[in-house]
Amino acid sequence: MKSSLQSCSRANYLLFSLGLLLQCGEARVHTEAQAGPLYRMVGSPLSISCNVSGFAIESIKKEIEFRVKKPAQPTFEINIISTKDQRFGYSVYADRVKNKEITLTHVTPNSVFFEMQSLEKGDEGEYECSVINPERNYVGTYNAKTTVKVIDNSLSVSSSASSTSLSYNEGDALTLTCQASCNTVQHTHLSLAWYLRKDDEDNAQPIISLDRDFTLSPGPGFEGRYQAGLIRLDKMGEATYKLNMAQLELSDQGRIYCQAQEWIQDPDRSWYTITQKNTEETTLYVTAREVLPDTSSLVVRISAQSATLQEGQELSLSCNVDTQNLGERFFSVAWLKGSVELLRIGPTGIQSVGPEYSGRVKEGELRAARIGNRVYRLILQPVRTEDQGEYICRAWLEDRGLDGAFTQGAAQDSSSQLISISATESGLSVEMQNTVGVNEGYGLKLTCKVHGVNGQLSVTWQRKSESSSTAMFTNVISLSQEGVVEKASEFMSREVKATRPATNTFTLELEEVAPSDSGDYQCAVSEWKVNRKTNSQSQTATVTVAPTYSFVTVNLISRNTIVTVGENVELMCRVKGPRVPITLTWSLQRDSSTIDNILTLYSNGAISWSGDQHRYQLKVVNTQNEVIHYLLINGASHREAGSYECRVSVFLENVYKGLPPSNPLAVRVQNPESKLDLTPTPALTRNVNSDIEIKCSVISKPSTSSHYAVTWLLQQQAENLTIVSSDRDALVTFGPQVQLSQRQRISVKRTEGPSFELTIRQARISDNGSYVCEVVEWLQDPHGDWYHLALVSKTTDLTVIEPANDLSLDKNEQPLTAREGDEVELNCIISGASGPSFFYKVTWLYTGHGSSIRNALVELDHTGLLSYPENQELRGLQGRLHLTRPTQSSVYLGIQRAHEGDNGTYQCQVEQYQLDNEGHWQQKASGRAGPITLTVHVAEKNLFIVKEEVELNMSRTQDFTIPCHITKQSSSESQLQVTWFWQKESETKQRPIFTAYRNSTLQDRFGKGDKLRFHHPLPNQFSLTVLKTSPEESGLYFCEVEEWLLSLSHGWRKVAVEKSGYLTVNVDAEGDVGAVSKPECKSYIWMGILIATVICSLLVILLLVLKICRSKVSGENKSGQTLWAEQYPLNTKPSAEN
Repeated sequence: MKSSLQSCSRANYLLFSLGLLLQCGEARVHTEAQAGPLYRMVGSPLSISCNVSGFAIESIKKEIEFRVKKPAQPTFEINIISTKDQRFGYSVYADRVKNKEITLTHVTPNSVFFEMQSLEKGDEGEYECSVINPERNYVGTYNAKTTVKVIDNSLSVSSSASSTSLSYNEGDALTLTCQASCNTVQHTHLSLAWYLRKDDEDNAQPIISLDRDFTLSPGPGFEGRYQAGLIRLDKMGEATYKLNMAQLELSDQGRIYCQAQEWIQDPDRSWYTITQKNTEETTLYVTAREVLPDTSSLVVRISAQSATLQEGQELSLSCNVDTQNLGERFFSVAWLKGSVELLRIGPTGIQSVGPEYSGRVKEGELRAARIGNRVYRLILQPVRTEDQGEYICRAWLEDRGLDGAFTQGAAQDSSSQLISISATESGLSVEMQNTVGVNEGYGLKLTCKVHGVNGQLSVTWQRKSESSSTAMFTNVISLSQEGVVEKASEFMSREVKATRPATNTFTLELEEVAPSDSGDYQCAVSEWKVNRKTNSQSQTATVTVAPTYSFVTVNLISRNTIVTVGENVELMCRVKGPRVPITLTWSLQRDSSTIDNILTLYSNGAISWSGDQHRYQLKVVNTQNEVIHYLLINGASHREAGSYECRVSVFLENVYKGLPPSNPLAVRVQNPESKLDLTPTPALTRNVNSDIEIKCSVISKPSTSSHYAVTWLLQQQAENLTIVSSDRDALVTFGPQVQLSQRQRISVKRTEGPSFELTIRQARISDNGSYVCEVVEWLQDPHGDWYHLALVSKTTDLTVIEPANDLSLDKNEQPLTAREGDEVELNCIISGASGPSFFYKVTWLYTGHGSSIRNALVELDHTGLLSYPENQELRGLQGRLHLTRPTQSSVYLGIQRAHEGDNGTYQCQVEQYQLDNEGHWQQKASGRAGPITLTVHVAEKNLFIVKEEVELNMSRTQDFTIPCHITKQSSSESQLQVTWFWQKESETKQRPIFTAYRNSTLQDRFGKGDKLRFHHPLPNQFSLTVLKTSPEESGLYFCEVEEWLLSLSHGWRKVAVEKSGYLTVNVDAEGDVGAVSKPECKSYIWMGILIATVICSLLVILLLVLKICRSKVSGENKSGQTLWAEQYPLNTKPSAEN
């Protein structure tokens, strides 16, 4: 029996142990670290909390380790510190751990606090908190990670104080300015405070501060002066903060400085100070103002009718003011609860209410009055539980000036009066949701449910900003027990509604909320009986308005960010979040320049272009979860290279609210690879003083827009000398080391191909070396801007040598004959050394006929300078010389209009020159050609005129023409003078009728110019016509021609004189006559005489012939045609010249 009992007890013990083990096995370990990412400044401290839960035994201290993974090596863990092993950390952190700059402290057995005193840039990374499992089993998570971002400190703080010490009198005004700004990319807030460090105190006390939510708060001891408006902090512009202290007090003496703090909100929505900076301290000295003897003291007392009240009752506070000459004094009196002023009565009885209690004054709950010379009373009814606390009364003595203005004296406070308010027993209760979240731009709806209602209800919705914990609730909207809605002045322009959809439900609706609407909202419900408020209850809900950037995200991506010039780039801006009207702006930042907007796409679809519209295209694609905005860059150039961003503004509350820009996306535009290939001129060997051409040709296929920049370099003794360069616009510039004398010998030329030629004229030995042709190809991008590809070069080796000298001239004597007036050409041919390195000076020498003196006529030197040596006797000949040099080895001397005075001997003298290495001319050889003997002959007589004998029988008033036809002249340069003569039949005297001189002057020598007509149709034909002849004008007519030729040695001279044949004119006054050729008649007569003398028998035959001849003449007279000159012109026998 005993054995069985023992077995049973053992079994129970095993079951109990098994159950305990199972219970322990159900525990699940959870490790939690502070949520990230945490943004911290360089040099600021870092703290990370790490908590562990779920272990079977919570009281045992857990050993915890911290590690980090750096962004550069995201897979490599670096040990930092451990609570278990002091040598846990790697060497990179060992010294900082040893110097207590990095610590890991247990707060509780299950939580630690990791701290780094001063962050470095390299501390950025992912931190991991790991717990060492003291148990055998692993269930749960034993590590937690937090990302830490280390950013640069950009906070800048400076003060406007011009001196380190300032002196003021008591009651003077002090104004100080502080400049505070930051340029942090992350969203941060700034807070700013002015501090006073008194001489006898170690810690500085704040004078006034502006927190990160723009809430002003006076420091301890400065509340009254702040409420009185004597201390102000104004923000002027973006970064200027001005402190105004209207009336300095003796207690203000000390050191004043400005402190700025930069705050960032961590993922757990808590705000953290990432950096703070102070300005230099400025010492302020305040000198006491002299106290006048007649100044009286002021005594202020406060009393309450009842210091213990219940909710809904009336609070009555009396303020008693006492001083000397009370009846003649003016006062200002105010009641304060803590540091908040409820109401103030001025010296003239005008009341002013603090902003926190303005609503209660409107509802009639708060009022004040002066009830005696020294007694002022404040009444607050009904009171609420939040009205309990300490109250004081503050009074100021007011001095009235002659102009009626009041001057406020020093404030005097009463002692404090404690008021206690207890809640009344009532069934009224209010229920409301504790926290409410809403996105910016959406509507806020709060519901307040009421229970235990015994009377009529009114509701007042109030709000307190979350930016300040000391702020008071202010009214938003109220709904009275009669159903009257009243908005607060602050919300008159807002869409806000207070409704009562059910008897026990009240709602507040506020449209298009903003982050500034975040805060605590209070639903204050009051119960009324017979127009008297009997009870009030309130409930508070915390409302958080999420800013747009927290639920609308912008991300910029691209598939190709490295492109070649001319390729397209597509950027995608992804906007995730609810569908709200947005405005999207594409921007580009080139290098470190300012950001340039490309375009803006508005919510209504309108597009505003700021960049080159032709280079970009837009596309918008809507998906279920996001909207993708595409920006296509057509034909990218270097202008489009840079960092792109897309910025989004959300249209809320009728205004655009900007969101943080997208991530920057860098686009690189690179040049295409150069395919330029050159072929140079091979090695060259040329004579000195010759012209050298070095070619550098492009053999690759150029682009249509290819331009080339060419630079020619000379390599001599391991030195590179830039000779000349031609940019892509063919603008030629010489290297700085190329002297002017060298520049005159160098030129560059660009030909088809393209081919680039360097020409060196008059090459010297010093020109030896390696000539490098550097070619850079330039192309145009789609904008038309030029960019260049990689440089390509080729080399040509040049050798300049001295040539052999073998000057040779023709030594043979040459006779030359010419006619006067002709152009004579004398030749001088140089043979032998005819290379381009040789230059020749040629001088023509002249020895006159019958003279032995040799004179220089003309000289063409080796530099191409032409000169005529001074010689008065040869000036005429030098003026008619014409020197030509068609080739380097031939020189021709021309003599224009040669004459007898040019006779003589001409000789060509040649001197050979060459440039030496220093560029100086050196004579290499000289020689004379054989003499040329010139003989000029004067022109000989060679004048011929048509000589034909003609007889004319004509009647009165007919015209006849005397021709004068020259068939040949002695010289083509000669000029003719023609004179016509007349000789009567009965006289031997020949009279000149008319003369045409060689200078084209005409002279009527007959005295009857109206009857003469001169004709000169051709250079060798002259004629004179006599009009309307009379019998007195019968006789012989002929012309006489004189040929004149200009001789350079003798002037004008008569070369020849010739006469024409005779024209016999017979003018019959009685009738028509025929024209008989006189030679023809004479031939018949002599033939008859010959026949008669030879043989008499032929006489009869002769008589018959004469008869036949006469009968033929008479037959012609009977043909019906008259020969009178008035009707038909005389048809003379054609002459040889016709």
